[in-house]
Amino acid sequence: RRRVGNVFRSVAQRYDVMNDLMSLGSHRIMKRITIEMSGVRAGDRVLDLAGGTGDLAALYAPLVGPTGGVVLADINGAMIDVGRDRLLDKGLTNVYFCQADAEALPFADASFHCVTIGFGLRNVTHKERALTEMHRVLRPAGRVIVLEFSKPQNPIVAAAYGAFQSLWPTIGQAVTGDANAYRYLVESIEMHPTQKALKLMIADAGFANVAYDNLLNGIVAIHHADKSP
Repeated sequence: RRRVGNVFRSVAQRYDVMNDLMSLGSHRIMKRITIEMSGVRAGDRVLDLAGGTGDLAALYAPLVGPTGGVVLADINGAMIDVGRDRLLDKGLTNVYFCQADAEALPFADASFHCVTIGFGLRNVTHKERALTEMHRVLRPAGRVIVLEFSKPQNPIVAAAYGAFQSLWPTIGQAVTGDANAYRYLVESIEMHPTQKALKLMIADAGFANVAYDNLLNGIVAIHHADKSP
């Protein structure tokens, strides 16, 4: 937890620039797909875990409208500061901010219609605790969506992706001044569970209808599931 905190404090101001460089801009398309899969509508309450600089929250806010709300939660205060400034500059007044640990969420049971965590679950120390907490704070029939780096299914794609990843620390040093943060990023992706393993973890947390969709041959996957009515 301390290491993750230090990493994201270091890169917070240039985080979005690096996301664009590392994904060649494709992360924006992936996040829009995530929003479409959420089924969120006017009046809903959404929890955007590991919300960081607010990409997903900015997309959810117009959907839930003035009668709904989005809570952007992140364990890292520096990331929240960047996200708050960015979203207020956009005039989004139905987004609320909370510094919170995904393993111990400070929300009542059944508080949200949808919980999303985008590119954040791999940074959680005890993923099973976080998934159990997501299940707890969801309303019956609510939906959880996990957008995360995963495992390419084709060996050729995996080899090419590995070569590209090897450049990230050098790019990170040039853009943010911190190569170690992006060495950590590569390590965290390598250590993250496979698609099938994460599917089982989500089911073990109590969710139903657990499934996933691979993007870019599995470089990224979107896991989605529902809380039973």
